[in-house]
Amino acid sequence: MAPLRRRHHYYHRFRYLIPLISAVSGALLILFAVLFLFLAPTPFDDAHQRQNDPVDDATGDAVAFRIPSRGRRSSSDRDLWTSRNANHYYGCSDASKKFPKVEEVTHPNRYLAIATSGGLNQQRTGITDAVVAARILNASLVVPKLDQKSFWKDASEFSEIFDVDYFISSLSKDIKIIKQLPRKGGKTWTPYNMRVPRKCNEKCYQTRLLPVLMKKHAVQLTKFDYRLANRLSTDLQKLRCRVNYHALKFTKPIRKMGEKLVHRMRMKSKHYITLHLRFEPDMLAFSGCYYGGGDKERKELGAIRKRWKTLHISNPDKPRRHGRCPLTPEEVGLMLRALGYGSDVHIYVASGEVYGGEETLAPLKALFPNFYSKETIATKEELEPFNSFSSRMAALDFIVCDESDVFVTNNNGNMAKILAGRRRYFGHKPTIRPNGKKLYRLFLSKENTTWEAFASSVRTYQRGFMGGPHEGRPGRGGFHENPSTCICENSQAKVKSYVDPRKFGKGSNVTRKDEEQINVQDSEDDPEWPDSDEDEDLSVPLENDQLNRTTEDYDTVNSEEPEFEELISD
Repeated sequence: MAPLRRRHHYYHRFRYLIPLISAVSGALLILFAVLFLFLAPTPFDDAHQRQNDPVDDATGDAVAFRIPSRGRRSSSDRDLWTSRNANHYYGCSDASKKFPKVEEVTHPNRYLAIATSGGLNQQRTGITDAVVAARILNASLVVPKLDQKSFWKDASEFSEIFDVDYFISSLSKDIKIIKQLPRKGGKTWTPYNMRVPRKCNEKCYQTRLLPVLMKKHAVQLTKFDYRLANRLSTDLQKLRCRVNYHALKFTKPIRKMGEKLVHRMRMKSKHYITLHLRFEPDMLAFSGCYYGGGDKERKELGAIRKRWKTLHISNPDKPRRHGRCPLTPEEVGLMLRALGYGSDVHIYVASGEVYGGEETLAPLKALFPNFYSKETIATKEELEPFNSFSSRMAALDFIVCDESDVFVTNNNGNMAKILAGRRRYFGHKPTIRPNGKKLYRLFLSKENTTWEAFASSVRTYQRGFMGGPHEGRPGRGGFHENPSTCICENSQAKVKSYVDPRKFGKGSNVTRKDEEQINVQDSEDDPEWPDSDEDEDLSVPLENDQLNRTTEDYDTVNSEEPEFEELISD
């Protein structure tokens, strides 16, 4: 009887739990139904996704262009941060025993002064070439005047950018440099102003300028930018390197602040990349390139383009096809990720105002969240002494870029060229130039391929554009970008008869000569930038009556097309 009563008791308790269990189960079913309605794709969404997904024609499967967050992790990881075989090459710029001593060749009554033109790095090329020009003329050089009137509007003197005393002393065996012209008859000596043609070679200086200098004794060359030929004798080329890579040292305040920025980048990560972006509205307008921004972009850049009366853009796609356009920030980011740099890599960007602002930069920042500039890693108080001077601010970026593990240039400007040459001279540190011709077509079709195929193509196209030894023929491009005369091989390089087989596959018998030939072929993808030292016969002397012309007359005789270096002469 007792067991029956217990069963009856349990039955009554369970009967009361049934409605509660049913209510909970019903609530859970309703919750699942609501979630399904909100989260499941609609038939339209599913069809839209299938329509927009790239499809492999052979299998019918969707092709996924998914960017991995990590970079390459393999035995070749070191290649991300160093150039292969770079340790076999070094900068060499000592004068030969045949180079006469300065006191043997300098004439006591010849003074050459120059007025530079453009931004900091274009002025740097002018200063370097001025030393060589003075040596060709056997003249004393007056410390160059910096450009204070151009687009950059920087009132800095030479001694406020560069260590003038170090400049004079370090070159004392090559040339006599004075801070100012001596007084003449108790009065300030005013030099005779004139201009020499672009790409003027040794014979050109000796025939066109030397007669004037012998008559006037003090001559100032105005707008002195690229007024010296690419190809000179070996000793003069090495003198160029001694000036550019050793004698031109920034002032102590600039060096100290630059080193502080480098230290802060090093504290964040063992390695870092610097990117010289040059995606400013003026730069894009001048390039004539179109980036898909519709009527808004055409109207805005077209208005800026009207500043240059001789600039006519008939086909905005043509410069992109020829590799003459800067990559967009997103395209730079995709290129770097394809080359193996992961999202954890730290990037320092040297750039002015970016066209489109943060909206344009957002894709690059998404690819590389560790994104910095001097403004983000220094305080306003630290930058205050430099803020009002564009050349001093550019000098800070120059130092950070020069010290970086990898430098990426997105343009063919002066800073890019100077740093490319400098990084070659000091150990072939990786310097990445986008192969614009090939990458342009690749970016257009990227959505129709897999990430793996895209990345493989980028790595193939960028071979020969990474700043390594033997990229391009000696003498190709500007000497400041490729100072081949000042790059020497050590004994290991000279006996090395093979190339690392990883580049060409196992069992490869490719020799260094073959590698050079491959790099020459790769260099044919270079943007079609004009580069000729033979535009005119520079050895023809000036007519006698031109020695008595005024500066304005001389400039008229040597008239040039309106130049745009106020924009691109960074």
